[in-house]
Amino acid sequence: MTAYETLPHVEARLNYMAPMAERPRYLAYDPEPGEPRSNMTYDAHTVPIYDMRPIQRELDLDREGFALVEQRSAVKDFWDDDEVRRVYYPEAEQFIKEHTGASRVFIFDHLQRRRIPGLQDYSRNGPRQPATRVHVDHTARSGPQRVRDLLPDEAEELLKGRVQVINMWRPIRGPLQDAPLALCDARTVAPGDLVASDLVYKHRVGETYSVTYNPAHRWCYAPELRRDEALLLKIMDSKTDGRARFMPHTSFTDPTTPPDAFPRESIELRTLVFHPA
Repeated sequence: MTAYETLPHVEARLNYMAPMAERPRYLAYDPEPGEPRSNMTYDAHTVPIYDMRPIQRELDLDREGFALVEQRSAVKDFWDDDEVRRVYYPEAEQFIKEHTGASRVFIFDHLQRRRIPGLQDYSRNGPRQPATRVHVDHTARSGPQRVRDLLPDEAEELLKGRVQVINMWRPIRGPLQDAPLALCDARTVAPGDLVASDLVYKHRVGETYSVTYNPAHRWCYAPELRRDEALLLKIMDSKTDGRARFMPHTSFTDPTTPPDAFPRESIELRTLVFHPA
């Protein structure tokens, strides 16, 4: 394992889920007045978050579950959804295919975020906010279900091969200093740390992993991420041969962020990545 303790680091608080008896639940919409957004309580821990830049070339999606890559995009305005779909989707599809050796990449979603102090993540009053709790977007069950939902005619054939969910995350405006992303080395995550949780939408219920604290977790980040850099995040992998399968992540408050730093703006693509059987 990489000797993280030799790397520069910051100390920051991360919001884990406190252990609970009932199934965790989080509403992906504004609840009615008086209705709680979640039945979870948070268990904050101050942890070292290591600078991944000195080990950038060692990082591997199949080992740590994340990678820091250079990808210069021709997109002029990442807030323009039409331009993102027209220009960024094909760029990213080809880039991820080359990086992973996949036979096919299907981009099913993208999301821009702009941090506004005091605003909730899911709110009708403004843009999506950085996610402030440790989580994994898909589970061993919901990853394959995404394939069935989005590609119903091909799903059973595609699911015979290896399927991954990989996110591609980058700042819209860089270098990013505010609310960076912390990524957990998948090798340090025990199966019992991942707790299947309901993500409740108005008309459907998704499943994500909430994450309980484990002192073995090792966290990394890429300080001052530039607009021509991106993070690849391994969200789910159907392969069960010991490689990284689920990589927890969260935004965090970097104590070294200058008080006049521009509030974080970022865009993430969510992709299904297929390898033949």
